[in-house]
This record gives sequence, structure tokens and C-alpha cells, in this order.
Amino acid sequence: MVGTREEDATGGPQEPSEDAVSRFVERFAAQLVDAGMTRMPARVFAALLSSEQGALTSAELGEQLQVSPAAVSGAVRYLSQVDMVSRERVPGSRRERYRVLGDQWYTTLASRDSVLNRWESTLREGLDSLGRDTPAGRRMAETLEFFTFVQGELAGLMERWHVHRAAVFGGTAEGDG
Repeated sequence: MVGTREEDATGGPQEPSEDAVSRFVERFAAQLVDAGMTRMPARVFAALLSSEQGALTSAELGEQLQVSPAAVSGAVRYLSQVDMVSRERVPGSRRERYRVLGDQWYTTLASRDSVLNRWESTLREGLDSLGRDTPAGRRMAETLEFFTFVQGELAGLMERWHVHRAAVFGGTAEGDG
């Protein structure tokens, strides 16, 4: 399993084998796919997450995953749009590398706030159009109330996460890989 390292002959930690990393990437990617993510972005994300530096170039991703540059490009474009990875220039090169941020789950979830706002607005319009006293209106009102509740809880949840994260990992990890 990735993250579990045995000691090498010098007593220092031994790097996980490529095979172990590959098994993790495919297993975690499959779980992300089961949760609704597209397969190639899931594989790229899992590869970045499990990389030593939390960052890889397109060529490195293509080689590790045995996929074309176009497949990597499309996956990275999607992951960038949903704030799960960032792009950065390789110093002294025209190449880019892609990085999983230390707080990517927070960023990804926080970006959902604007989506919830749009859904709430549309649901309110639908509720006004259908009327609260119709069966469809009652279902819509319950859906609207659910999203309103989730959005209200999200701010407190995110603050509790920052406190917990600081206690476990010490401070922030922006730029951590």
C-alpha cells in the first residue's frame, strides 16, 4: 500500500515500488469513478496524489499511466476547472507540471458554494412557478431547503476542518504536495 514504507538496508525509509503505486492509482481511480468522476481525470488525480512531490509533468503522467499526451491534457483541463490541480511552469523550461495542492479537498468543496447558490436561485424560481402547494412544489421546496441547510453548514464545517488540520498537520499546507 502506498504510504507504507519498509526500512531499506541503511535503516531509512524505502520508496514504494512502482507496482504498489500503480495498484493504488488504479484502485483509488476506480473508487473516484464509482463516485461519479470520469476515468482519465480520476487516474491523473490519483497519480498526482501519490507522487512523491505531488506534481508531475504531462510526459511523466503519460509514461506512468501509459496514456497519450492528449488524454493527460483533457484530464488536467477538467481537474483544473474543478480546482483539484494547479498548473505551474517547470523552472527553465516551457513545460508545465501539474500539482495537487495541499488543501485541494477544501478548495474543491469551497468552490461548490457558487454551484449551490445557482441551484438555490433556480429552485426558488421553480418553486415560484410551480407553487408550494403542488406535489412538485413540495418536492422542490424540500430540495431547496436541503441545499440551503447544506450551504449554511458548509462554512462551519470548513472552519472546523482548518482547526482540525492545524492540530494534526501543524499550520497550513499550501504548496505542499
